[in-house]
Amino acid sequence: MELNGIGAFVAGGASGLGQATARELTARGARVTLADVNEDHGTALAEELGGAFARADVTDEEQVAAAVSAAGEIRLAVNCAGIGWAERTVKKDGPAALEPFETVVRVNLIGSFNVLRLAAAAMVDNEPNGDGERGAVVMTASIAAFEGQIGQTAYAASKGGVAGLTLPAARDLAGRAVRVCTIAPGLFDTPLLAALPEDAREALGKTMPFPQRLGKPEEFAHLACAVAENPMLNGEVIRLDGALRMAPR
Repeated sequence: MELNGIGAFVAGGASGLGQATARELTARGARVTLADVNEDHGTALAEELGGAFARADVTDEEQVAAAVSAAGEIRLAVNCAGIGWAERTVKKDGPAALEPFETVVRVNLIGSFNVLRLAAAAMVDNEPNGDGERGAVVMTASIAAFEGQIGQTAYAASKGGVAGLTLPAARDLAGRAVRVCTIAPGLFDTPLLAALPEDAREALGKTMPFPQRLGKPEEFAHLACAVAENPMLNGEVIRLDGALRMAPR
């Protein structure tokens, strides 16, 4: 699809991969609505970009529905909202806590489906474009979906769920002319890694085959836009990882 002039919805758009995606979409002429739980950052970014902001927790049906509705006609939705958690299945003092596992799955997997279903429901009412397309949804998984490390059971399970959701969702929506793809990033320079010391960040970057550095959020944003622009990309999980394959630890 042509991005110039379309309405785009970016969940988790106040920081990291979502912020970079919102910036890139705006630069390409899209009208962007950001949804995030961080109202201060989201409002400031929306004002900077000339877009709109809606406070929404991706796990909340009513909040996401209201945010999608307020966005008007949308033809692209990108969900970058997510959280992480590290804990071994069995620790020295007993089994892993269940609540953090449930929370990570709820935000990363159920939240992704919540955004997908509500955004797609809005898109099916669009008039088809020149390619007969009504919209596209891009979700965010992780290479942890395929090579989860020690302590990543919750995160890997949630992202594996997003990867597994992609093809059946694309098949579900094919008859309504809405595409679904997922990007599975590797190690990216996001707020999740920003708390690490610089030497630790550099060491992580050197584990990448090539380029030997952390991924840039802008590179994720470029791929999200490329997915939107290419009508033959559908039902696919695309690794964006510099050929990295994660070791057990």
